[in-house]
Amino acid sequence: MLAKDLISDVVPALKTSDSGLTALNWMEVFRISHLPIINNTKLLGLISDADIYDLNMANEPVGNHSLSLTCPSVKYNQHIYEVINLISKYKLTVVPVIDEDSKYMGLITLYDLLQNFAHLTATQNPGGIIILELNQNDYSLTQIANIIESNDTKILSLYITSPPDSNKMELTIKINKTDISSILQTFNRYNYSVKASYLDDEELNDLYKSRFDQFMRYLNI
Repeated sequence: MLAKDLISDVVPALKTSDSGLTALNWMEVFRISHLPIINNTKLLGLISDADIYDLNMANEPVGNHSLSLTCPSVKYNQHIYEVINLISKYKLTVVPVIDEDSKYMGLITLYDLLQNFAHLTATQNPGGIIILELNQNDYSLTQIANIIESNDTKILSLYITSPPDSNKMELTIKINKTDISSILQTFNRYNYSVKASYLDDEELNDLYKSRFDQFMRYLNI
């Protein structure tokens, strides 16, 4: 999934002649804290609500405001992971998207990013979840995939989390079946440590909420 596929068709960009008050009104309507400023198709920068409040001149055009952020943006062909990294690095609520000639194409909101990330990780697809705990040196995706597929099951998504200063890792696997008993038995037979598994909707909702909270803490917004 690329940045061009995530562009919002709702949130506008600011012109240099727009006032700080206009910017604040739009931020309130769209529940964001940043907006790009453009001059024709040129991206000039990203203004935050804090920039406007700090100047204490909301009626002034945004072109007169100093910006706390230089000009964070992504190219239209960058991957969603790079968008997430930029949002996390600068604590953004929107990310401007530019083309190969650095012309402004649109923006990605944090909300749209989360919605698309949910599709990417197949959270809306029915199925079970298995969390394996293993040593980093023991990780073999080929063997894990073979175990799952040998039980006539497909992997919908997976991701790895690893605590700092640890040789352990957790592999979270979303599969396309809710009956995962045979897969769990096979993992146990191969001496894999199954840390947790989730089958019903209530358990899955709790897991998704927990993972969403972790993701938001990662973004630190």
